Amino acid sequence: MKPLVLAVALALSVPAALSAPPALAAPAAAKPAASPAWVTRSNQLAQILLDAQGPFQPEETGFFGVPGYDDKVADFGPDNGARYRAAMTKARGELQAKLATERDPNVRQDLAIMIAAANQNIEGSELNEKYLLPWSDTPQTVFSGLNLLLSDQVPAERRAKALDRLKAYAGLAPGTQPVTTLSRQRYEERLGDKTLLQPTKIEVEQSLANVDTYITGIEQLFGKYKVAGAEQALQTIASQLREYRDWTRREVLPKARTDARLPEPLYAYQLKRVGIDIAPALLMQRAQLEFMETRSAMRQLAPLVVQAKGLKVTDSTDPVAVVRALKGDKIPDDQLEHHYRGVIDAIDPIIRKEKIVDVPQRPMQMRLGSAAESAASPAPHFLPAPLVGNTGQQGTFVLPLGNPAAGDKAAQYDDFNFGSAAWTLSAHEGRPGHELQFTAMVERGISLARTMFAFNSVNVEGWALYAEAEMVPYEPLDGQLIALQFRLLRAARAMLDPMLNLGQIDRANAERVLIDEVGLSKAMATQELDRYMVRMPGQAGSYFYGYTRILELRMQTELALGDRFDRLAFNNFLLDQGLLPPDQLAKAVNDVFVPKYKSAAKR
Repeated sequence: MKPLVLAVALALSVPAALSAPPALAAPAAAKPAASPAWVTRSNQLAQILLDAQGPFQPEETGFFGVPGYDDKVADFGPDNGARYRAAMTKARGELQAKLATERDPNVRQDLAIMIAAANQNIEGSELNEKYLLPWSDTPQTVFSGLNLLLSDQVPAERRAKALDRLKAYAGLAPGTQPVTTLSRQRYEERLGDKTLLQPTKIEVEQSLANVDTYITGIEQLFGKYKVAGAEQALQTIASQLREYRDWTRREVLPKARTDARLPEPLYAYQLKRVGIDIAPALLMQRAQLEFMETRSAMRQLAPLVVQAKGLKVTDSTDPVAVVRALKGDKIPDDQLEHHYRGVIDAIDPIIRKEKIVDVPQRPMQMRLGSAAESAASPAPHFLPAPLVGNTGQQGTFVLPLGNPAAGDKAAQYDDFNFGSAAWTLSAHEGRPGHELQFTAMVERGISLARTMFAFNSVNVEGWALYAEAEMVPYEPLDGQLIALQFRLLRAARAMLDPMLNLGQIDRANAERVLIDEVGLSKAMATQELDRYMVRMPGQAGSYFYGYTRILELRMQTELALGDRFDRLAFNNFLLDQGLLPPDQLAKAVNDVFVPKYKSAAKR
């Protein structure tokens, strides 16, 4: 399965979190508040699961701030799947024993979250082993693992471990073998099982095309952070990654499958893993209705945008034509970060004035993506700060400039680099979206169970899309239209992802919908389709589904409280819960928030 961490980039992600030279450092984030006693107790119990998964996923575990993993690399050794499941099973048993004697309801809830996470990890490992050959994009794994560590968000004393991690990848550290060798062995030892699916041709070709970009990206990271003594290891890993590329081209590409669909049990697991707990048919049905309603709203707004902006279009009621006209106001690359910064600075006062949610006094961080970052994660995304041991590090909104996988002629996006797009993207990736959500988790002392182990895309992306919607009334008309366009995209995702994976539409027709009906560039449409079928099947529907679950909960709360409903208090309460799944979030609102405001009104 794709690593947890970069489901966040994924827009919050994509299986790679990344770094490039960031903007000037912003003031340090506030230090975390003192945690309640139950959070301290919960975090102590979370160590059981952290200790079990850390040796298998040290890059992601270390990224979240857990100490002791910065010099370690992912386990590609023999029987890694069976050993991982054994570790998860043992941890699950220990957590179940703790649950049997625990009396604090909050800790019990957290234990249930962690047990569910262990169950899900075991199920995913079993399904992968049952259906898929274990080929991996190892060059991306190496780049991403180093990229997670060599970042301004990581303290200098931890960045010093990057050379040890590099040597471990290259097999130059004591007791290690080259990760490329281990990856090849895991693929080759199961090659004789003809029931297993080969990797897709799309992902293999993209991997081959990106190897030199990753090598350059690794060298730039070590140069930027002036890591001494890395020359030999850098030369060795570059040679190994190129040899792995040659082997992949020779041995894997000819066998790669052209049908990217997953077996139904594996796709069903993917949906569950990202937090979608309804049938694909029902998800598609709801998304189709949302698509039609959002497109209708865009048609009503489009003539007002044409008038306000003085645009020249043949049909002012055609929202795609109006969006394309707005894209004509392209911002040069060297001015893009400055423009976004201006919009970001304008958003905070609006959030405060309109009492949407509490925001920090410090500015948020945003930067453009590097070439290697865009190759690994070709969509705008948020890179969180460490959740454990955070001493003031902030997350960062990262904006790529292109999609290398789309090909030279189509590699440049036009979806983010025009003025009207900055509003909704900043609201989603920044404030009041991902940046505020993850900052709140650090600063409010939320338990690890409700951050690391409750994490899924429905929880995270649902809040970010809800945050977009909260900002729409206060944006200029052209910004509102692009906000609706991106809401249309989220509905399209929830339709097209399951349709593609269940064989109900082909890639060409899905691309037509994204380009002709949503108004995406060719590069963005390619990124989207690769996401649905290669990078993260099932994840794309989580935005729409998570958003609708929050809207349902808010409507129920407004009905329960009437004129006593307080939007600021409600939104702050949602953030206070961390990443609780929708059902548990609803229970917290109904059991705690609603009674509190009902009783307050009676006094």
